Amino acid sequence: MIFVDSNIPMYLIGNDEARKRDAQLELERLAVERRQLVTSSEVFQELLHRYASAERREQLEVAFETLRAIVDEVLSIEEADVLAAKDVVHAHASMSARDAIHVAVMRRNQIEEILSFDRGFDAVTGITRLPAAG
Repeated sequence: MIFVDSNIPMYLIGNDEARKRDAQLELERLAVERRQLVTSSEVFQELLHRYASAERREQLEVAFETLRAIVDEVLSIEEADVLAAKDVVHAHASMSARDAIHVAVMRRNQIEEILSFDRGFDAVTGITRLPAAG
């Protein structure tokens, strides 16, 4: 299983052509390999927050549809994830609370790979970020 971060659908529908291309190529590779892609309800909340706060609500629908089309499953956030995320934040001072939640959900579900352009995940032991060059 591979966890899909919020920046993947954001780049797929955004204007950064290089990142869009990288995301598309990586998704195509993973599809050929028949890899299972998952995300969490927190990723949807992150999209909701970013597009609503930027007054770009018209893109919110497209972002949600794009993410739903990419993933096979949406994982829930549990109390244990929030408590574990607190420890992740303490261990990685530069990591955001949202990214710490992603790490906690990944650990609970024994997911070791994340599809993200966020290099902050590179510092987390036991997690491999894809695309590695991104």
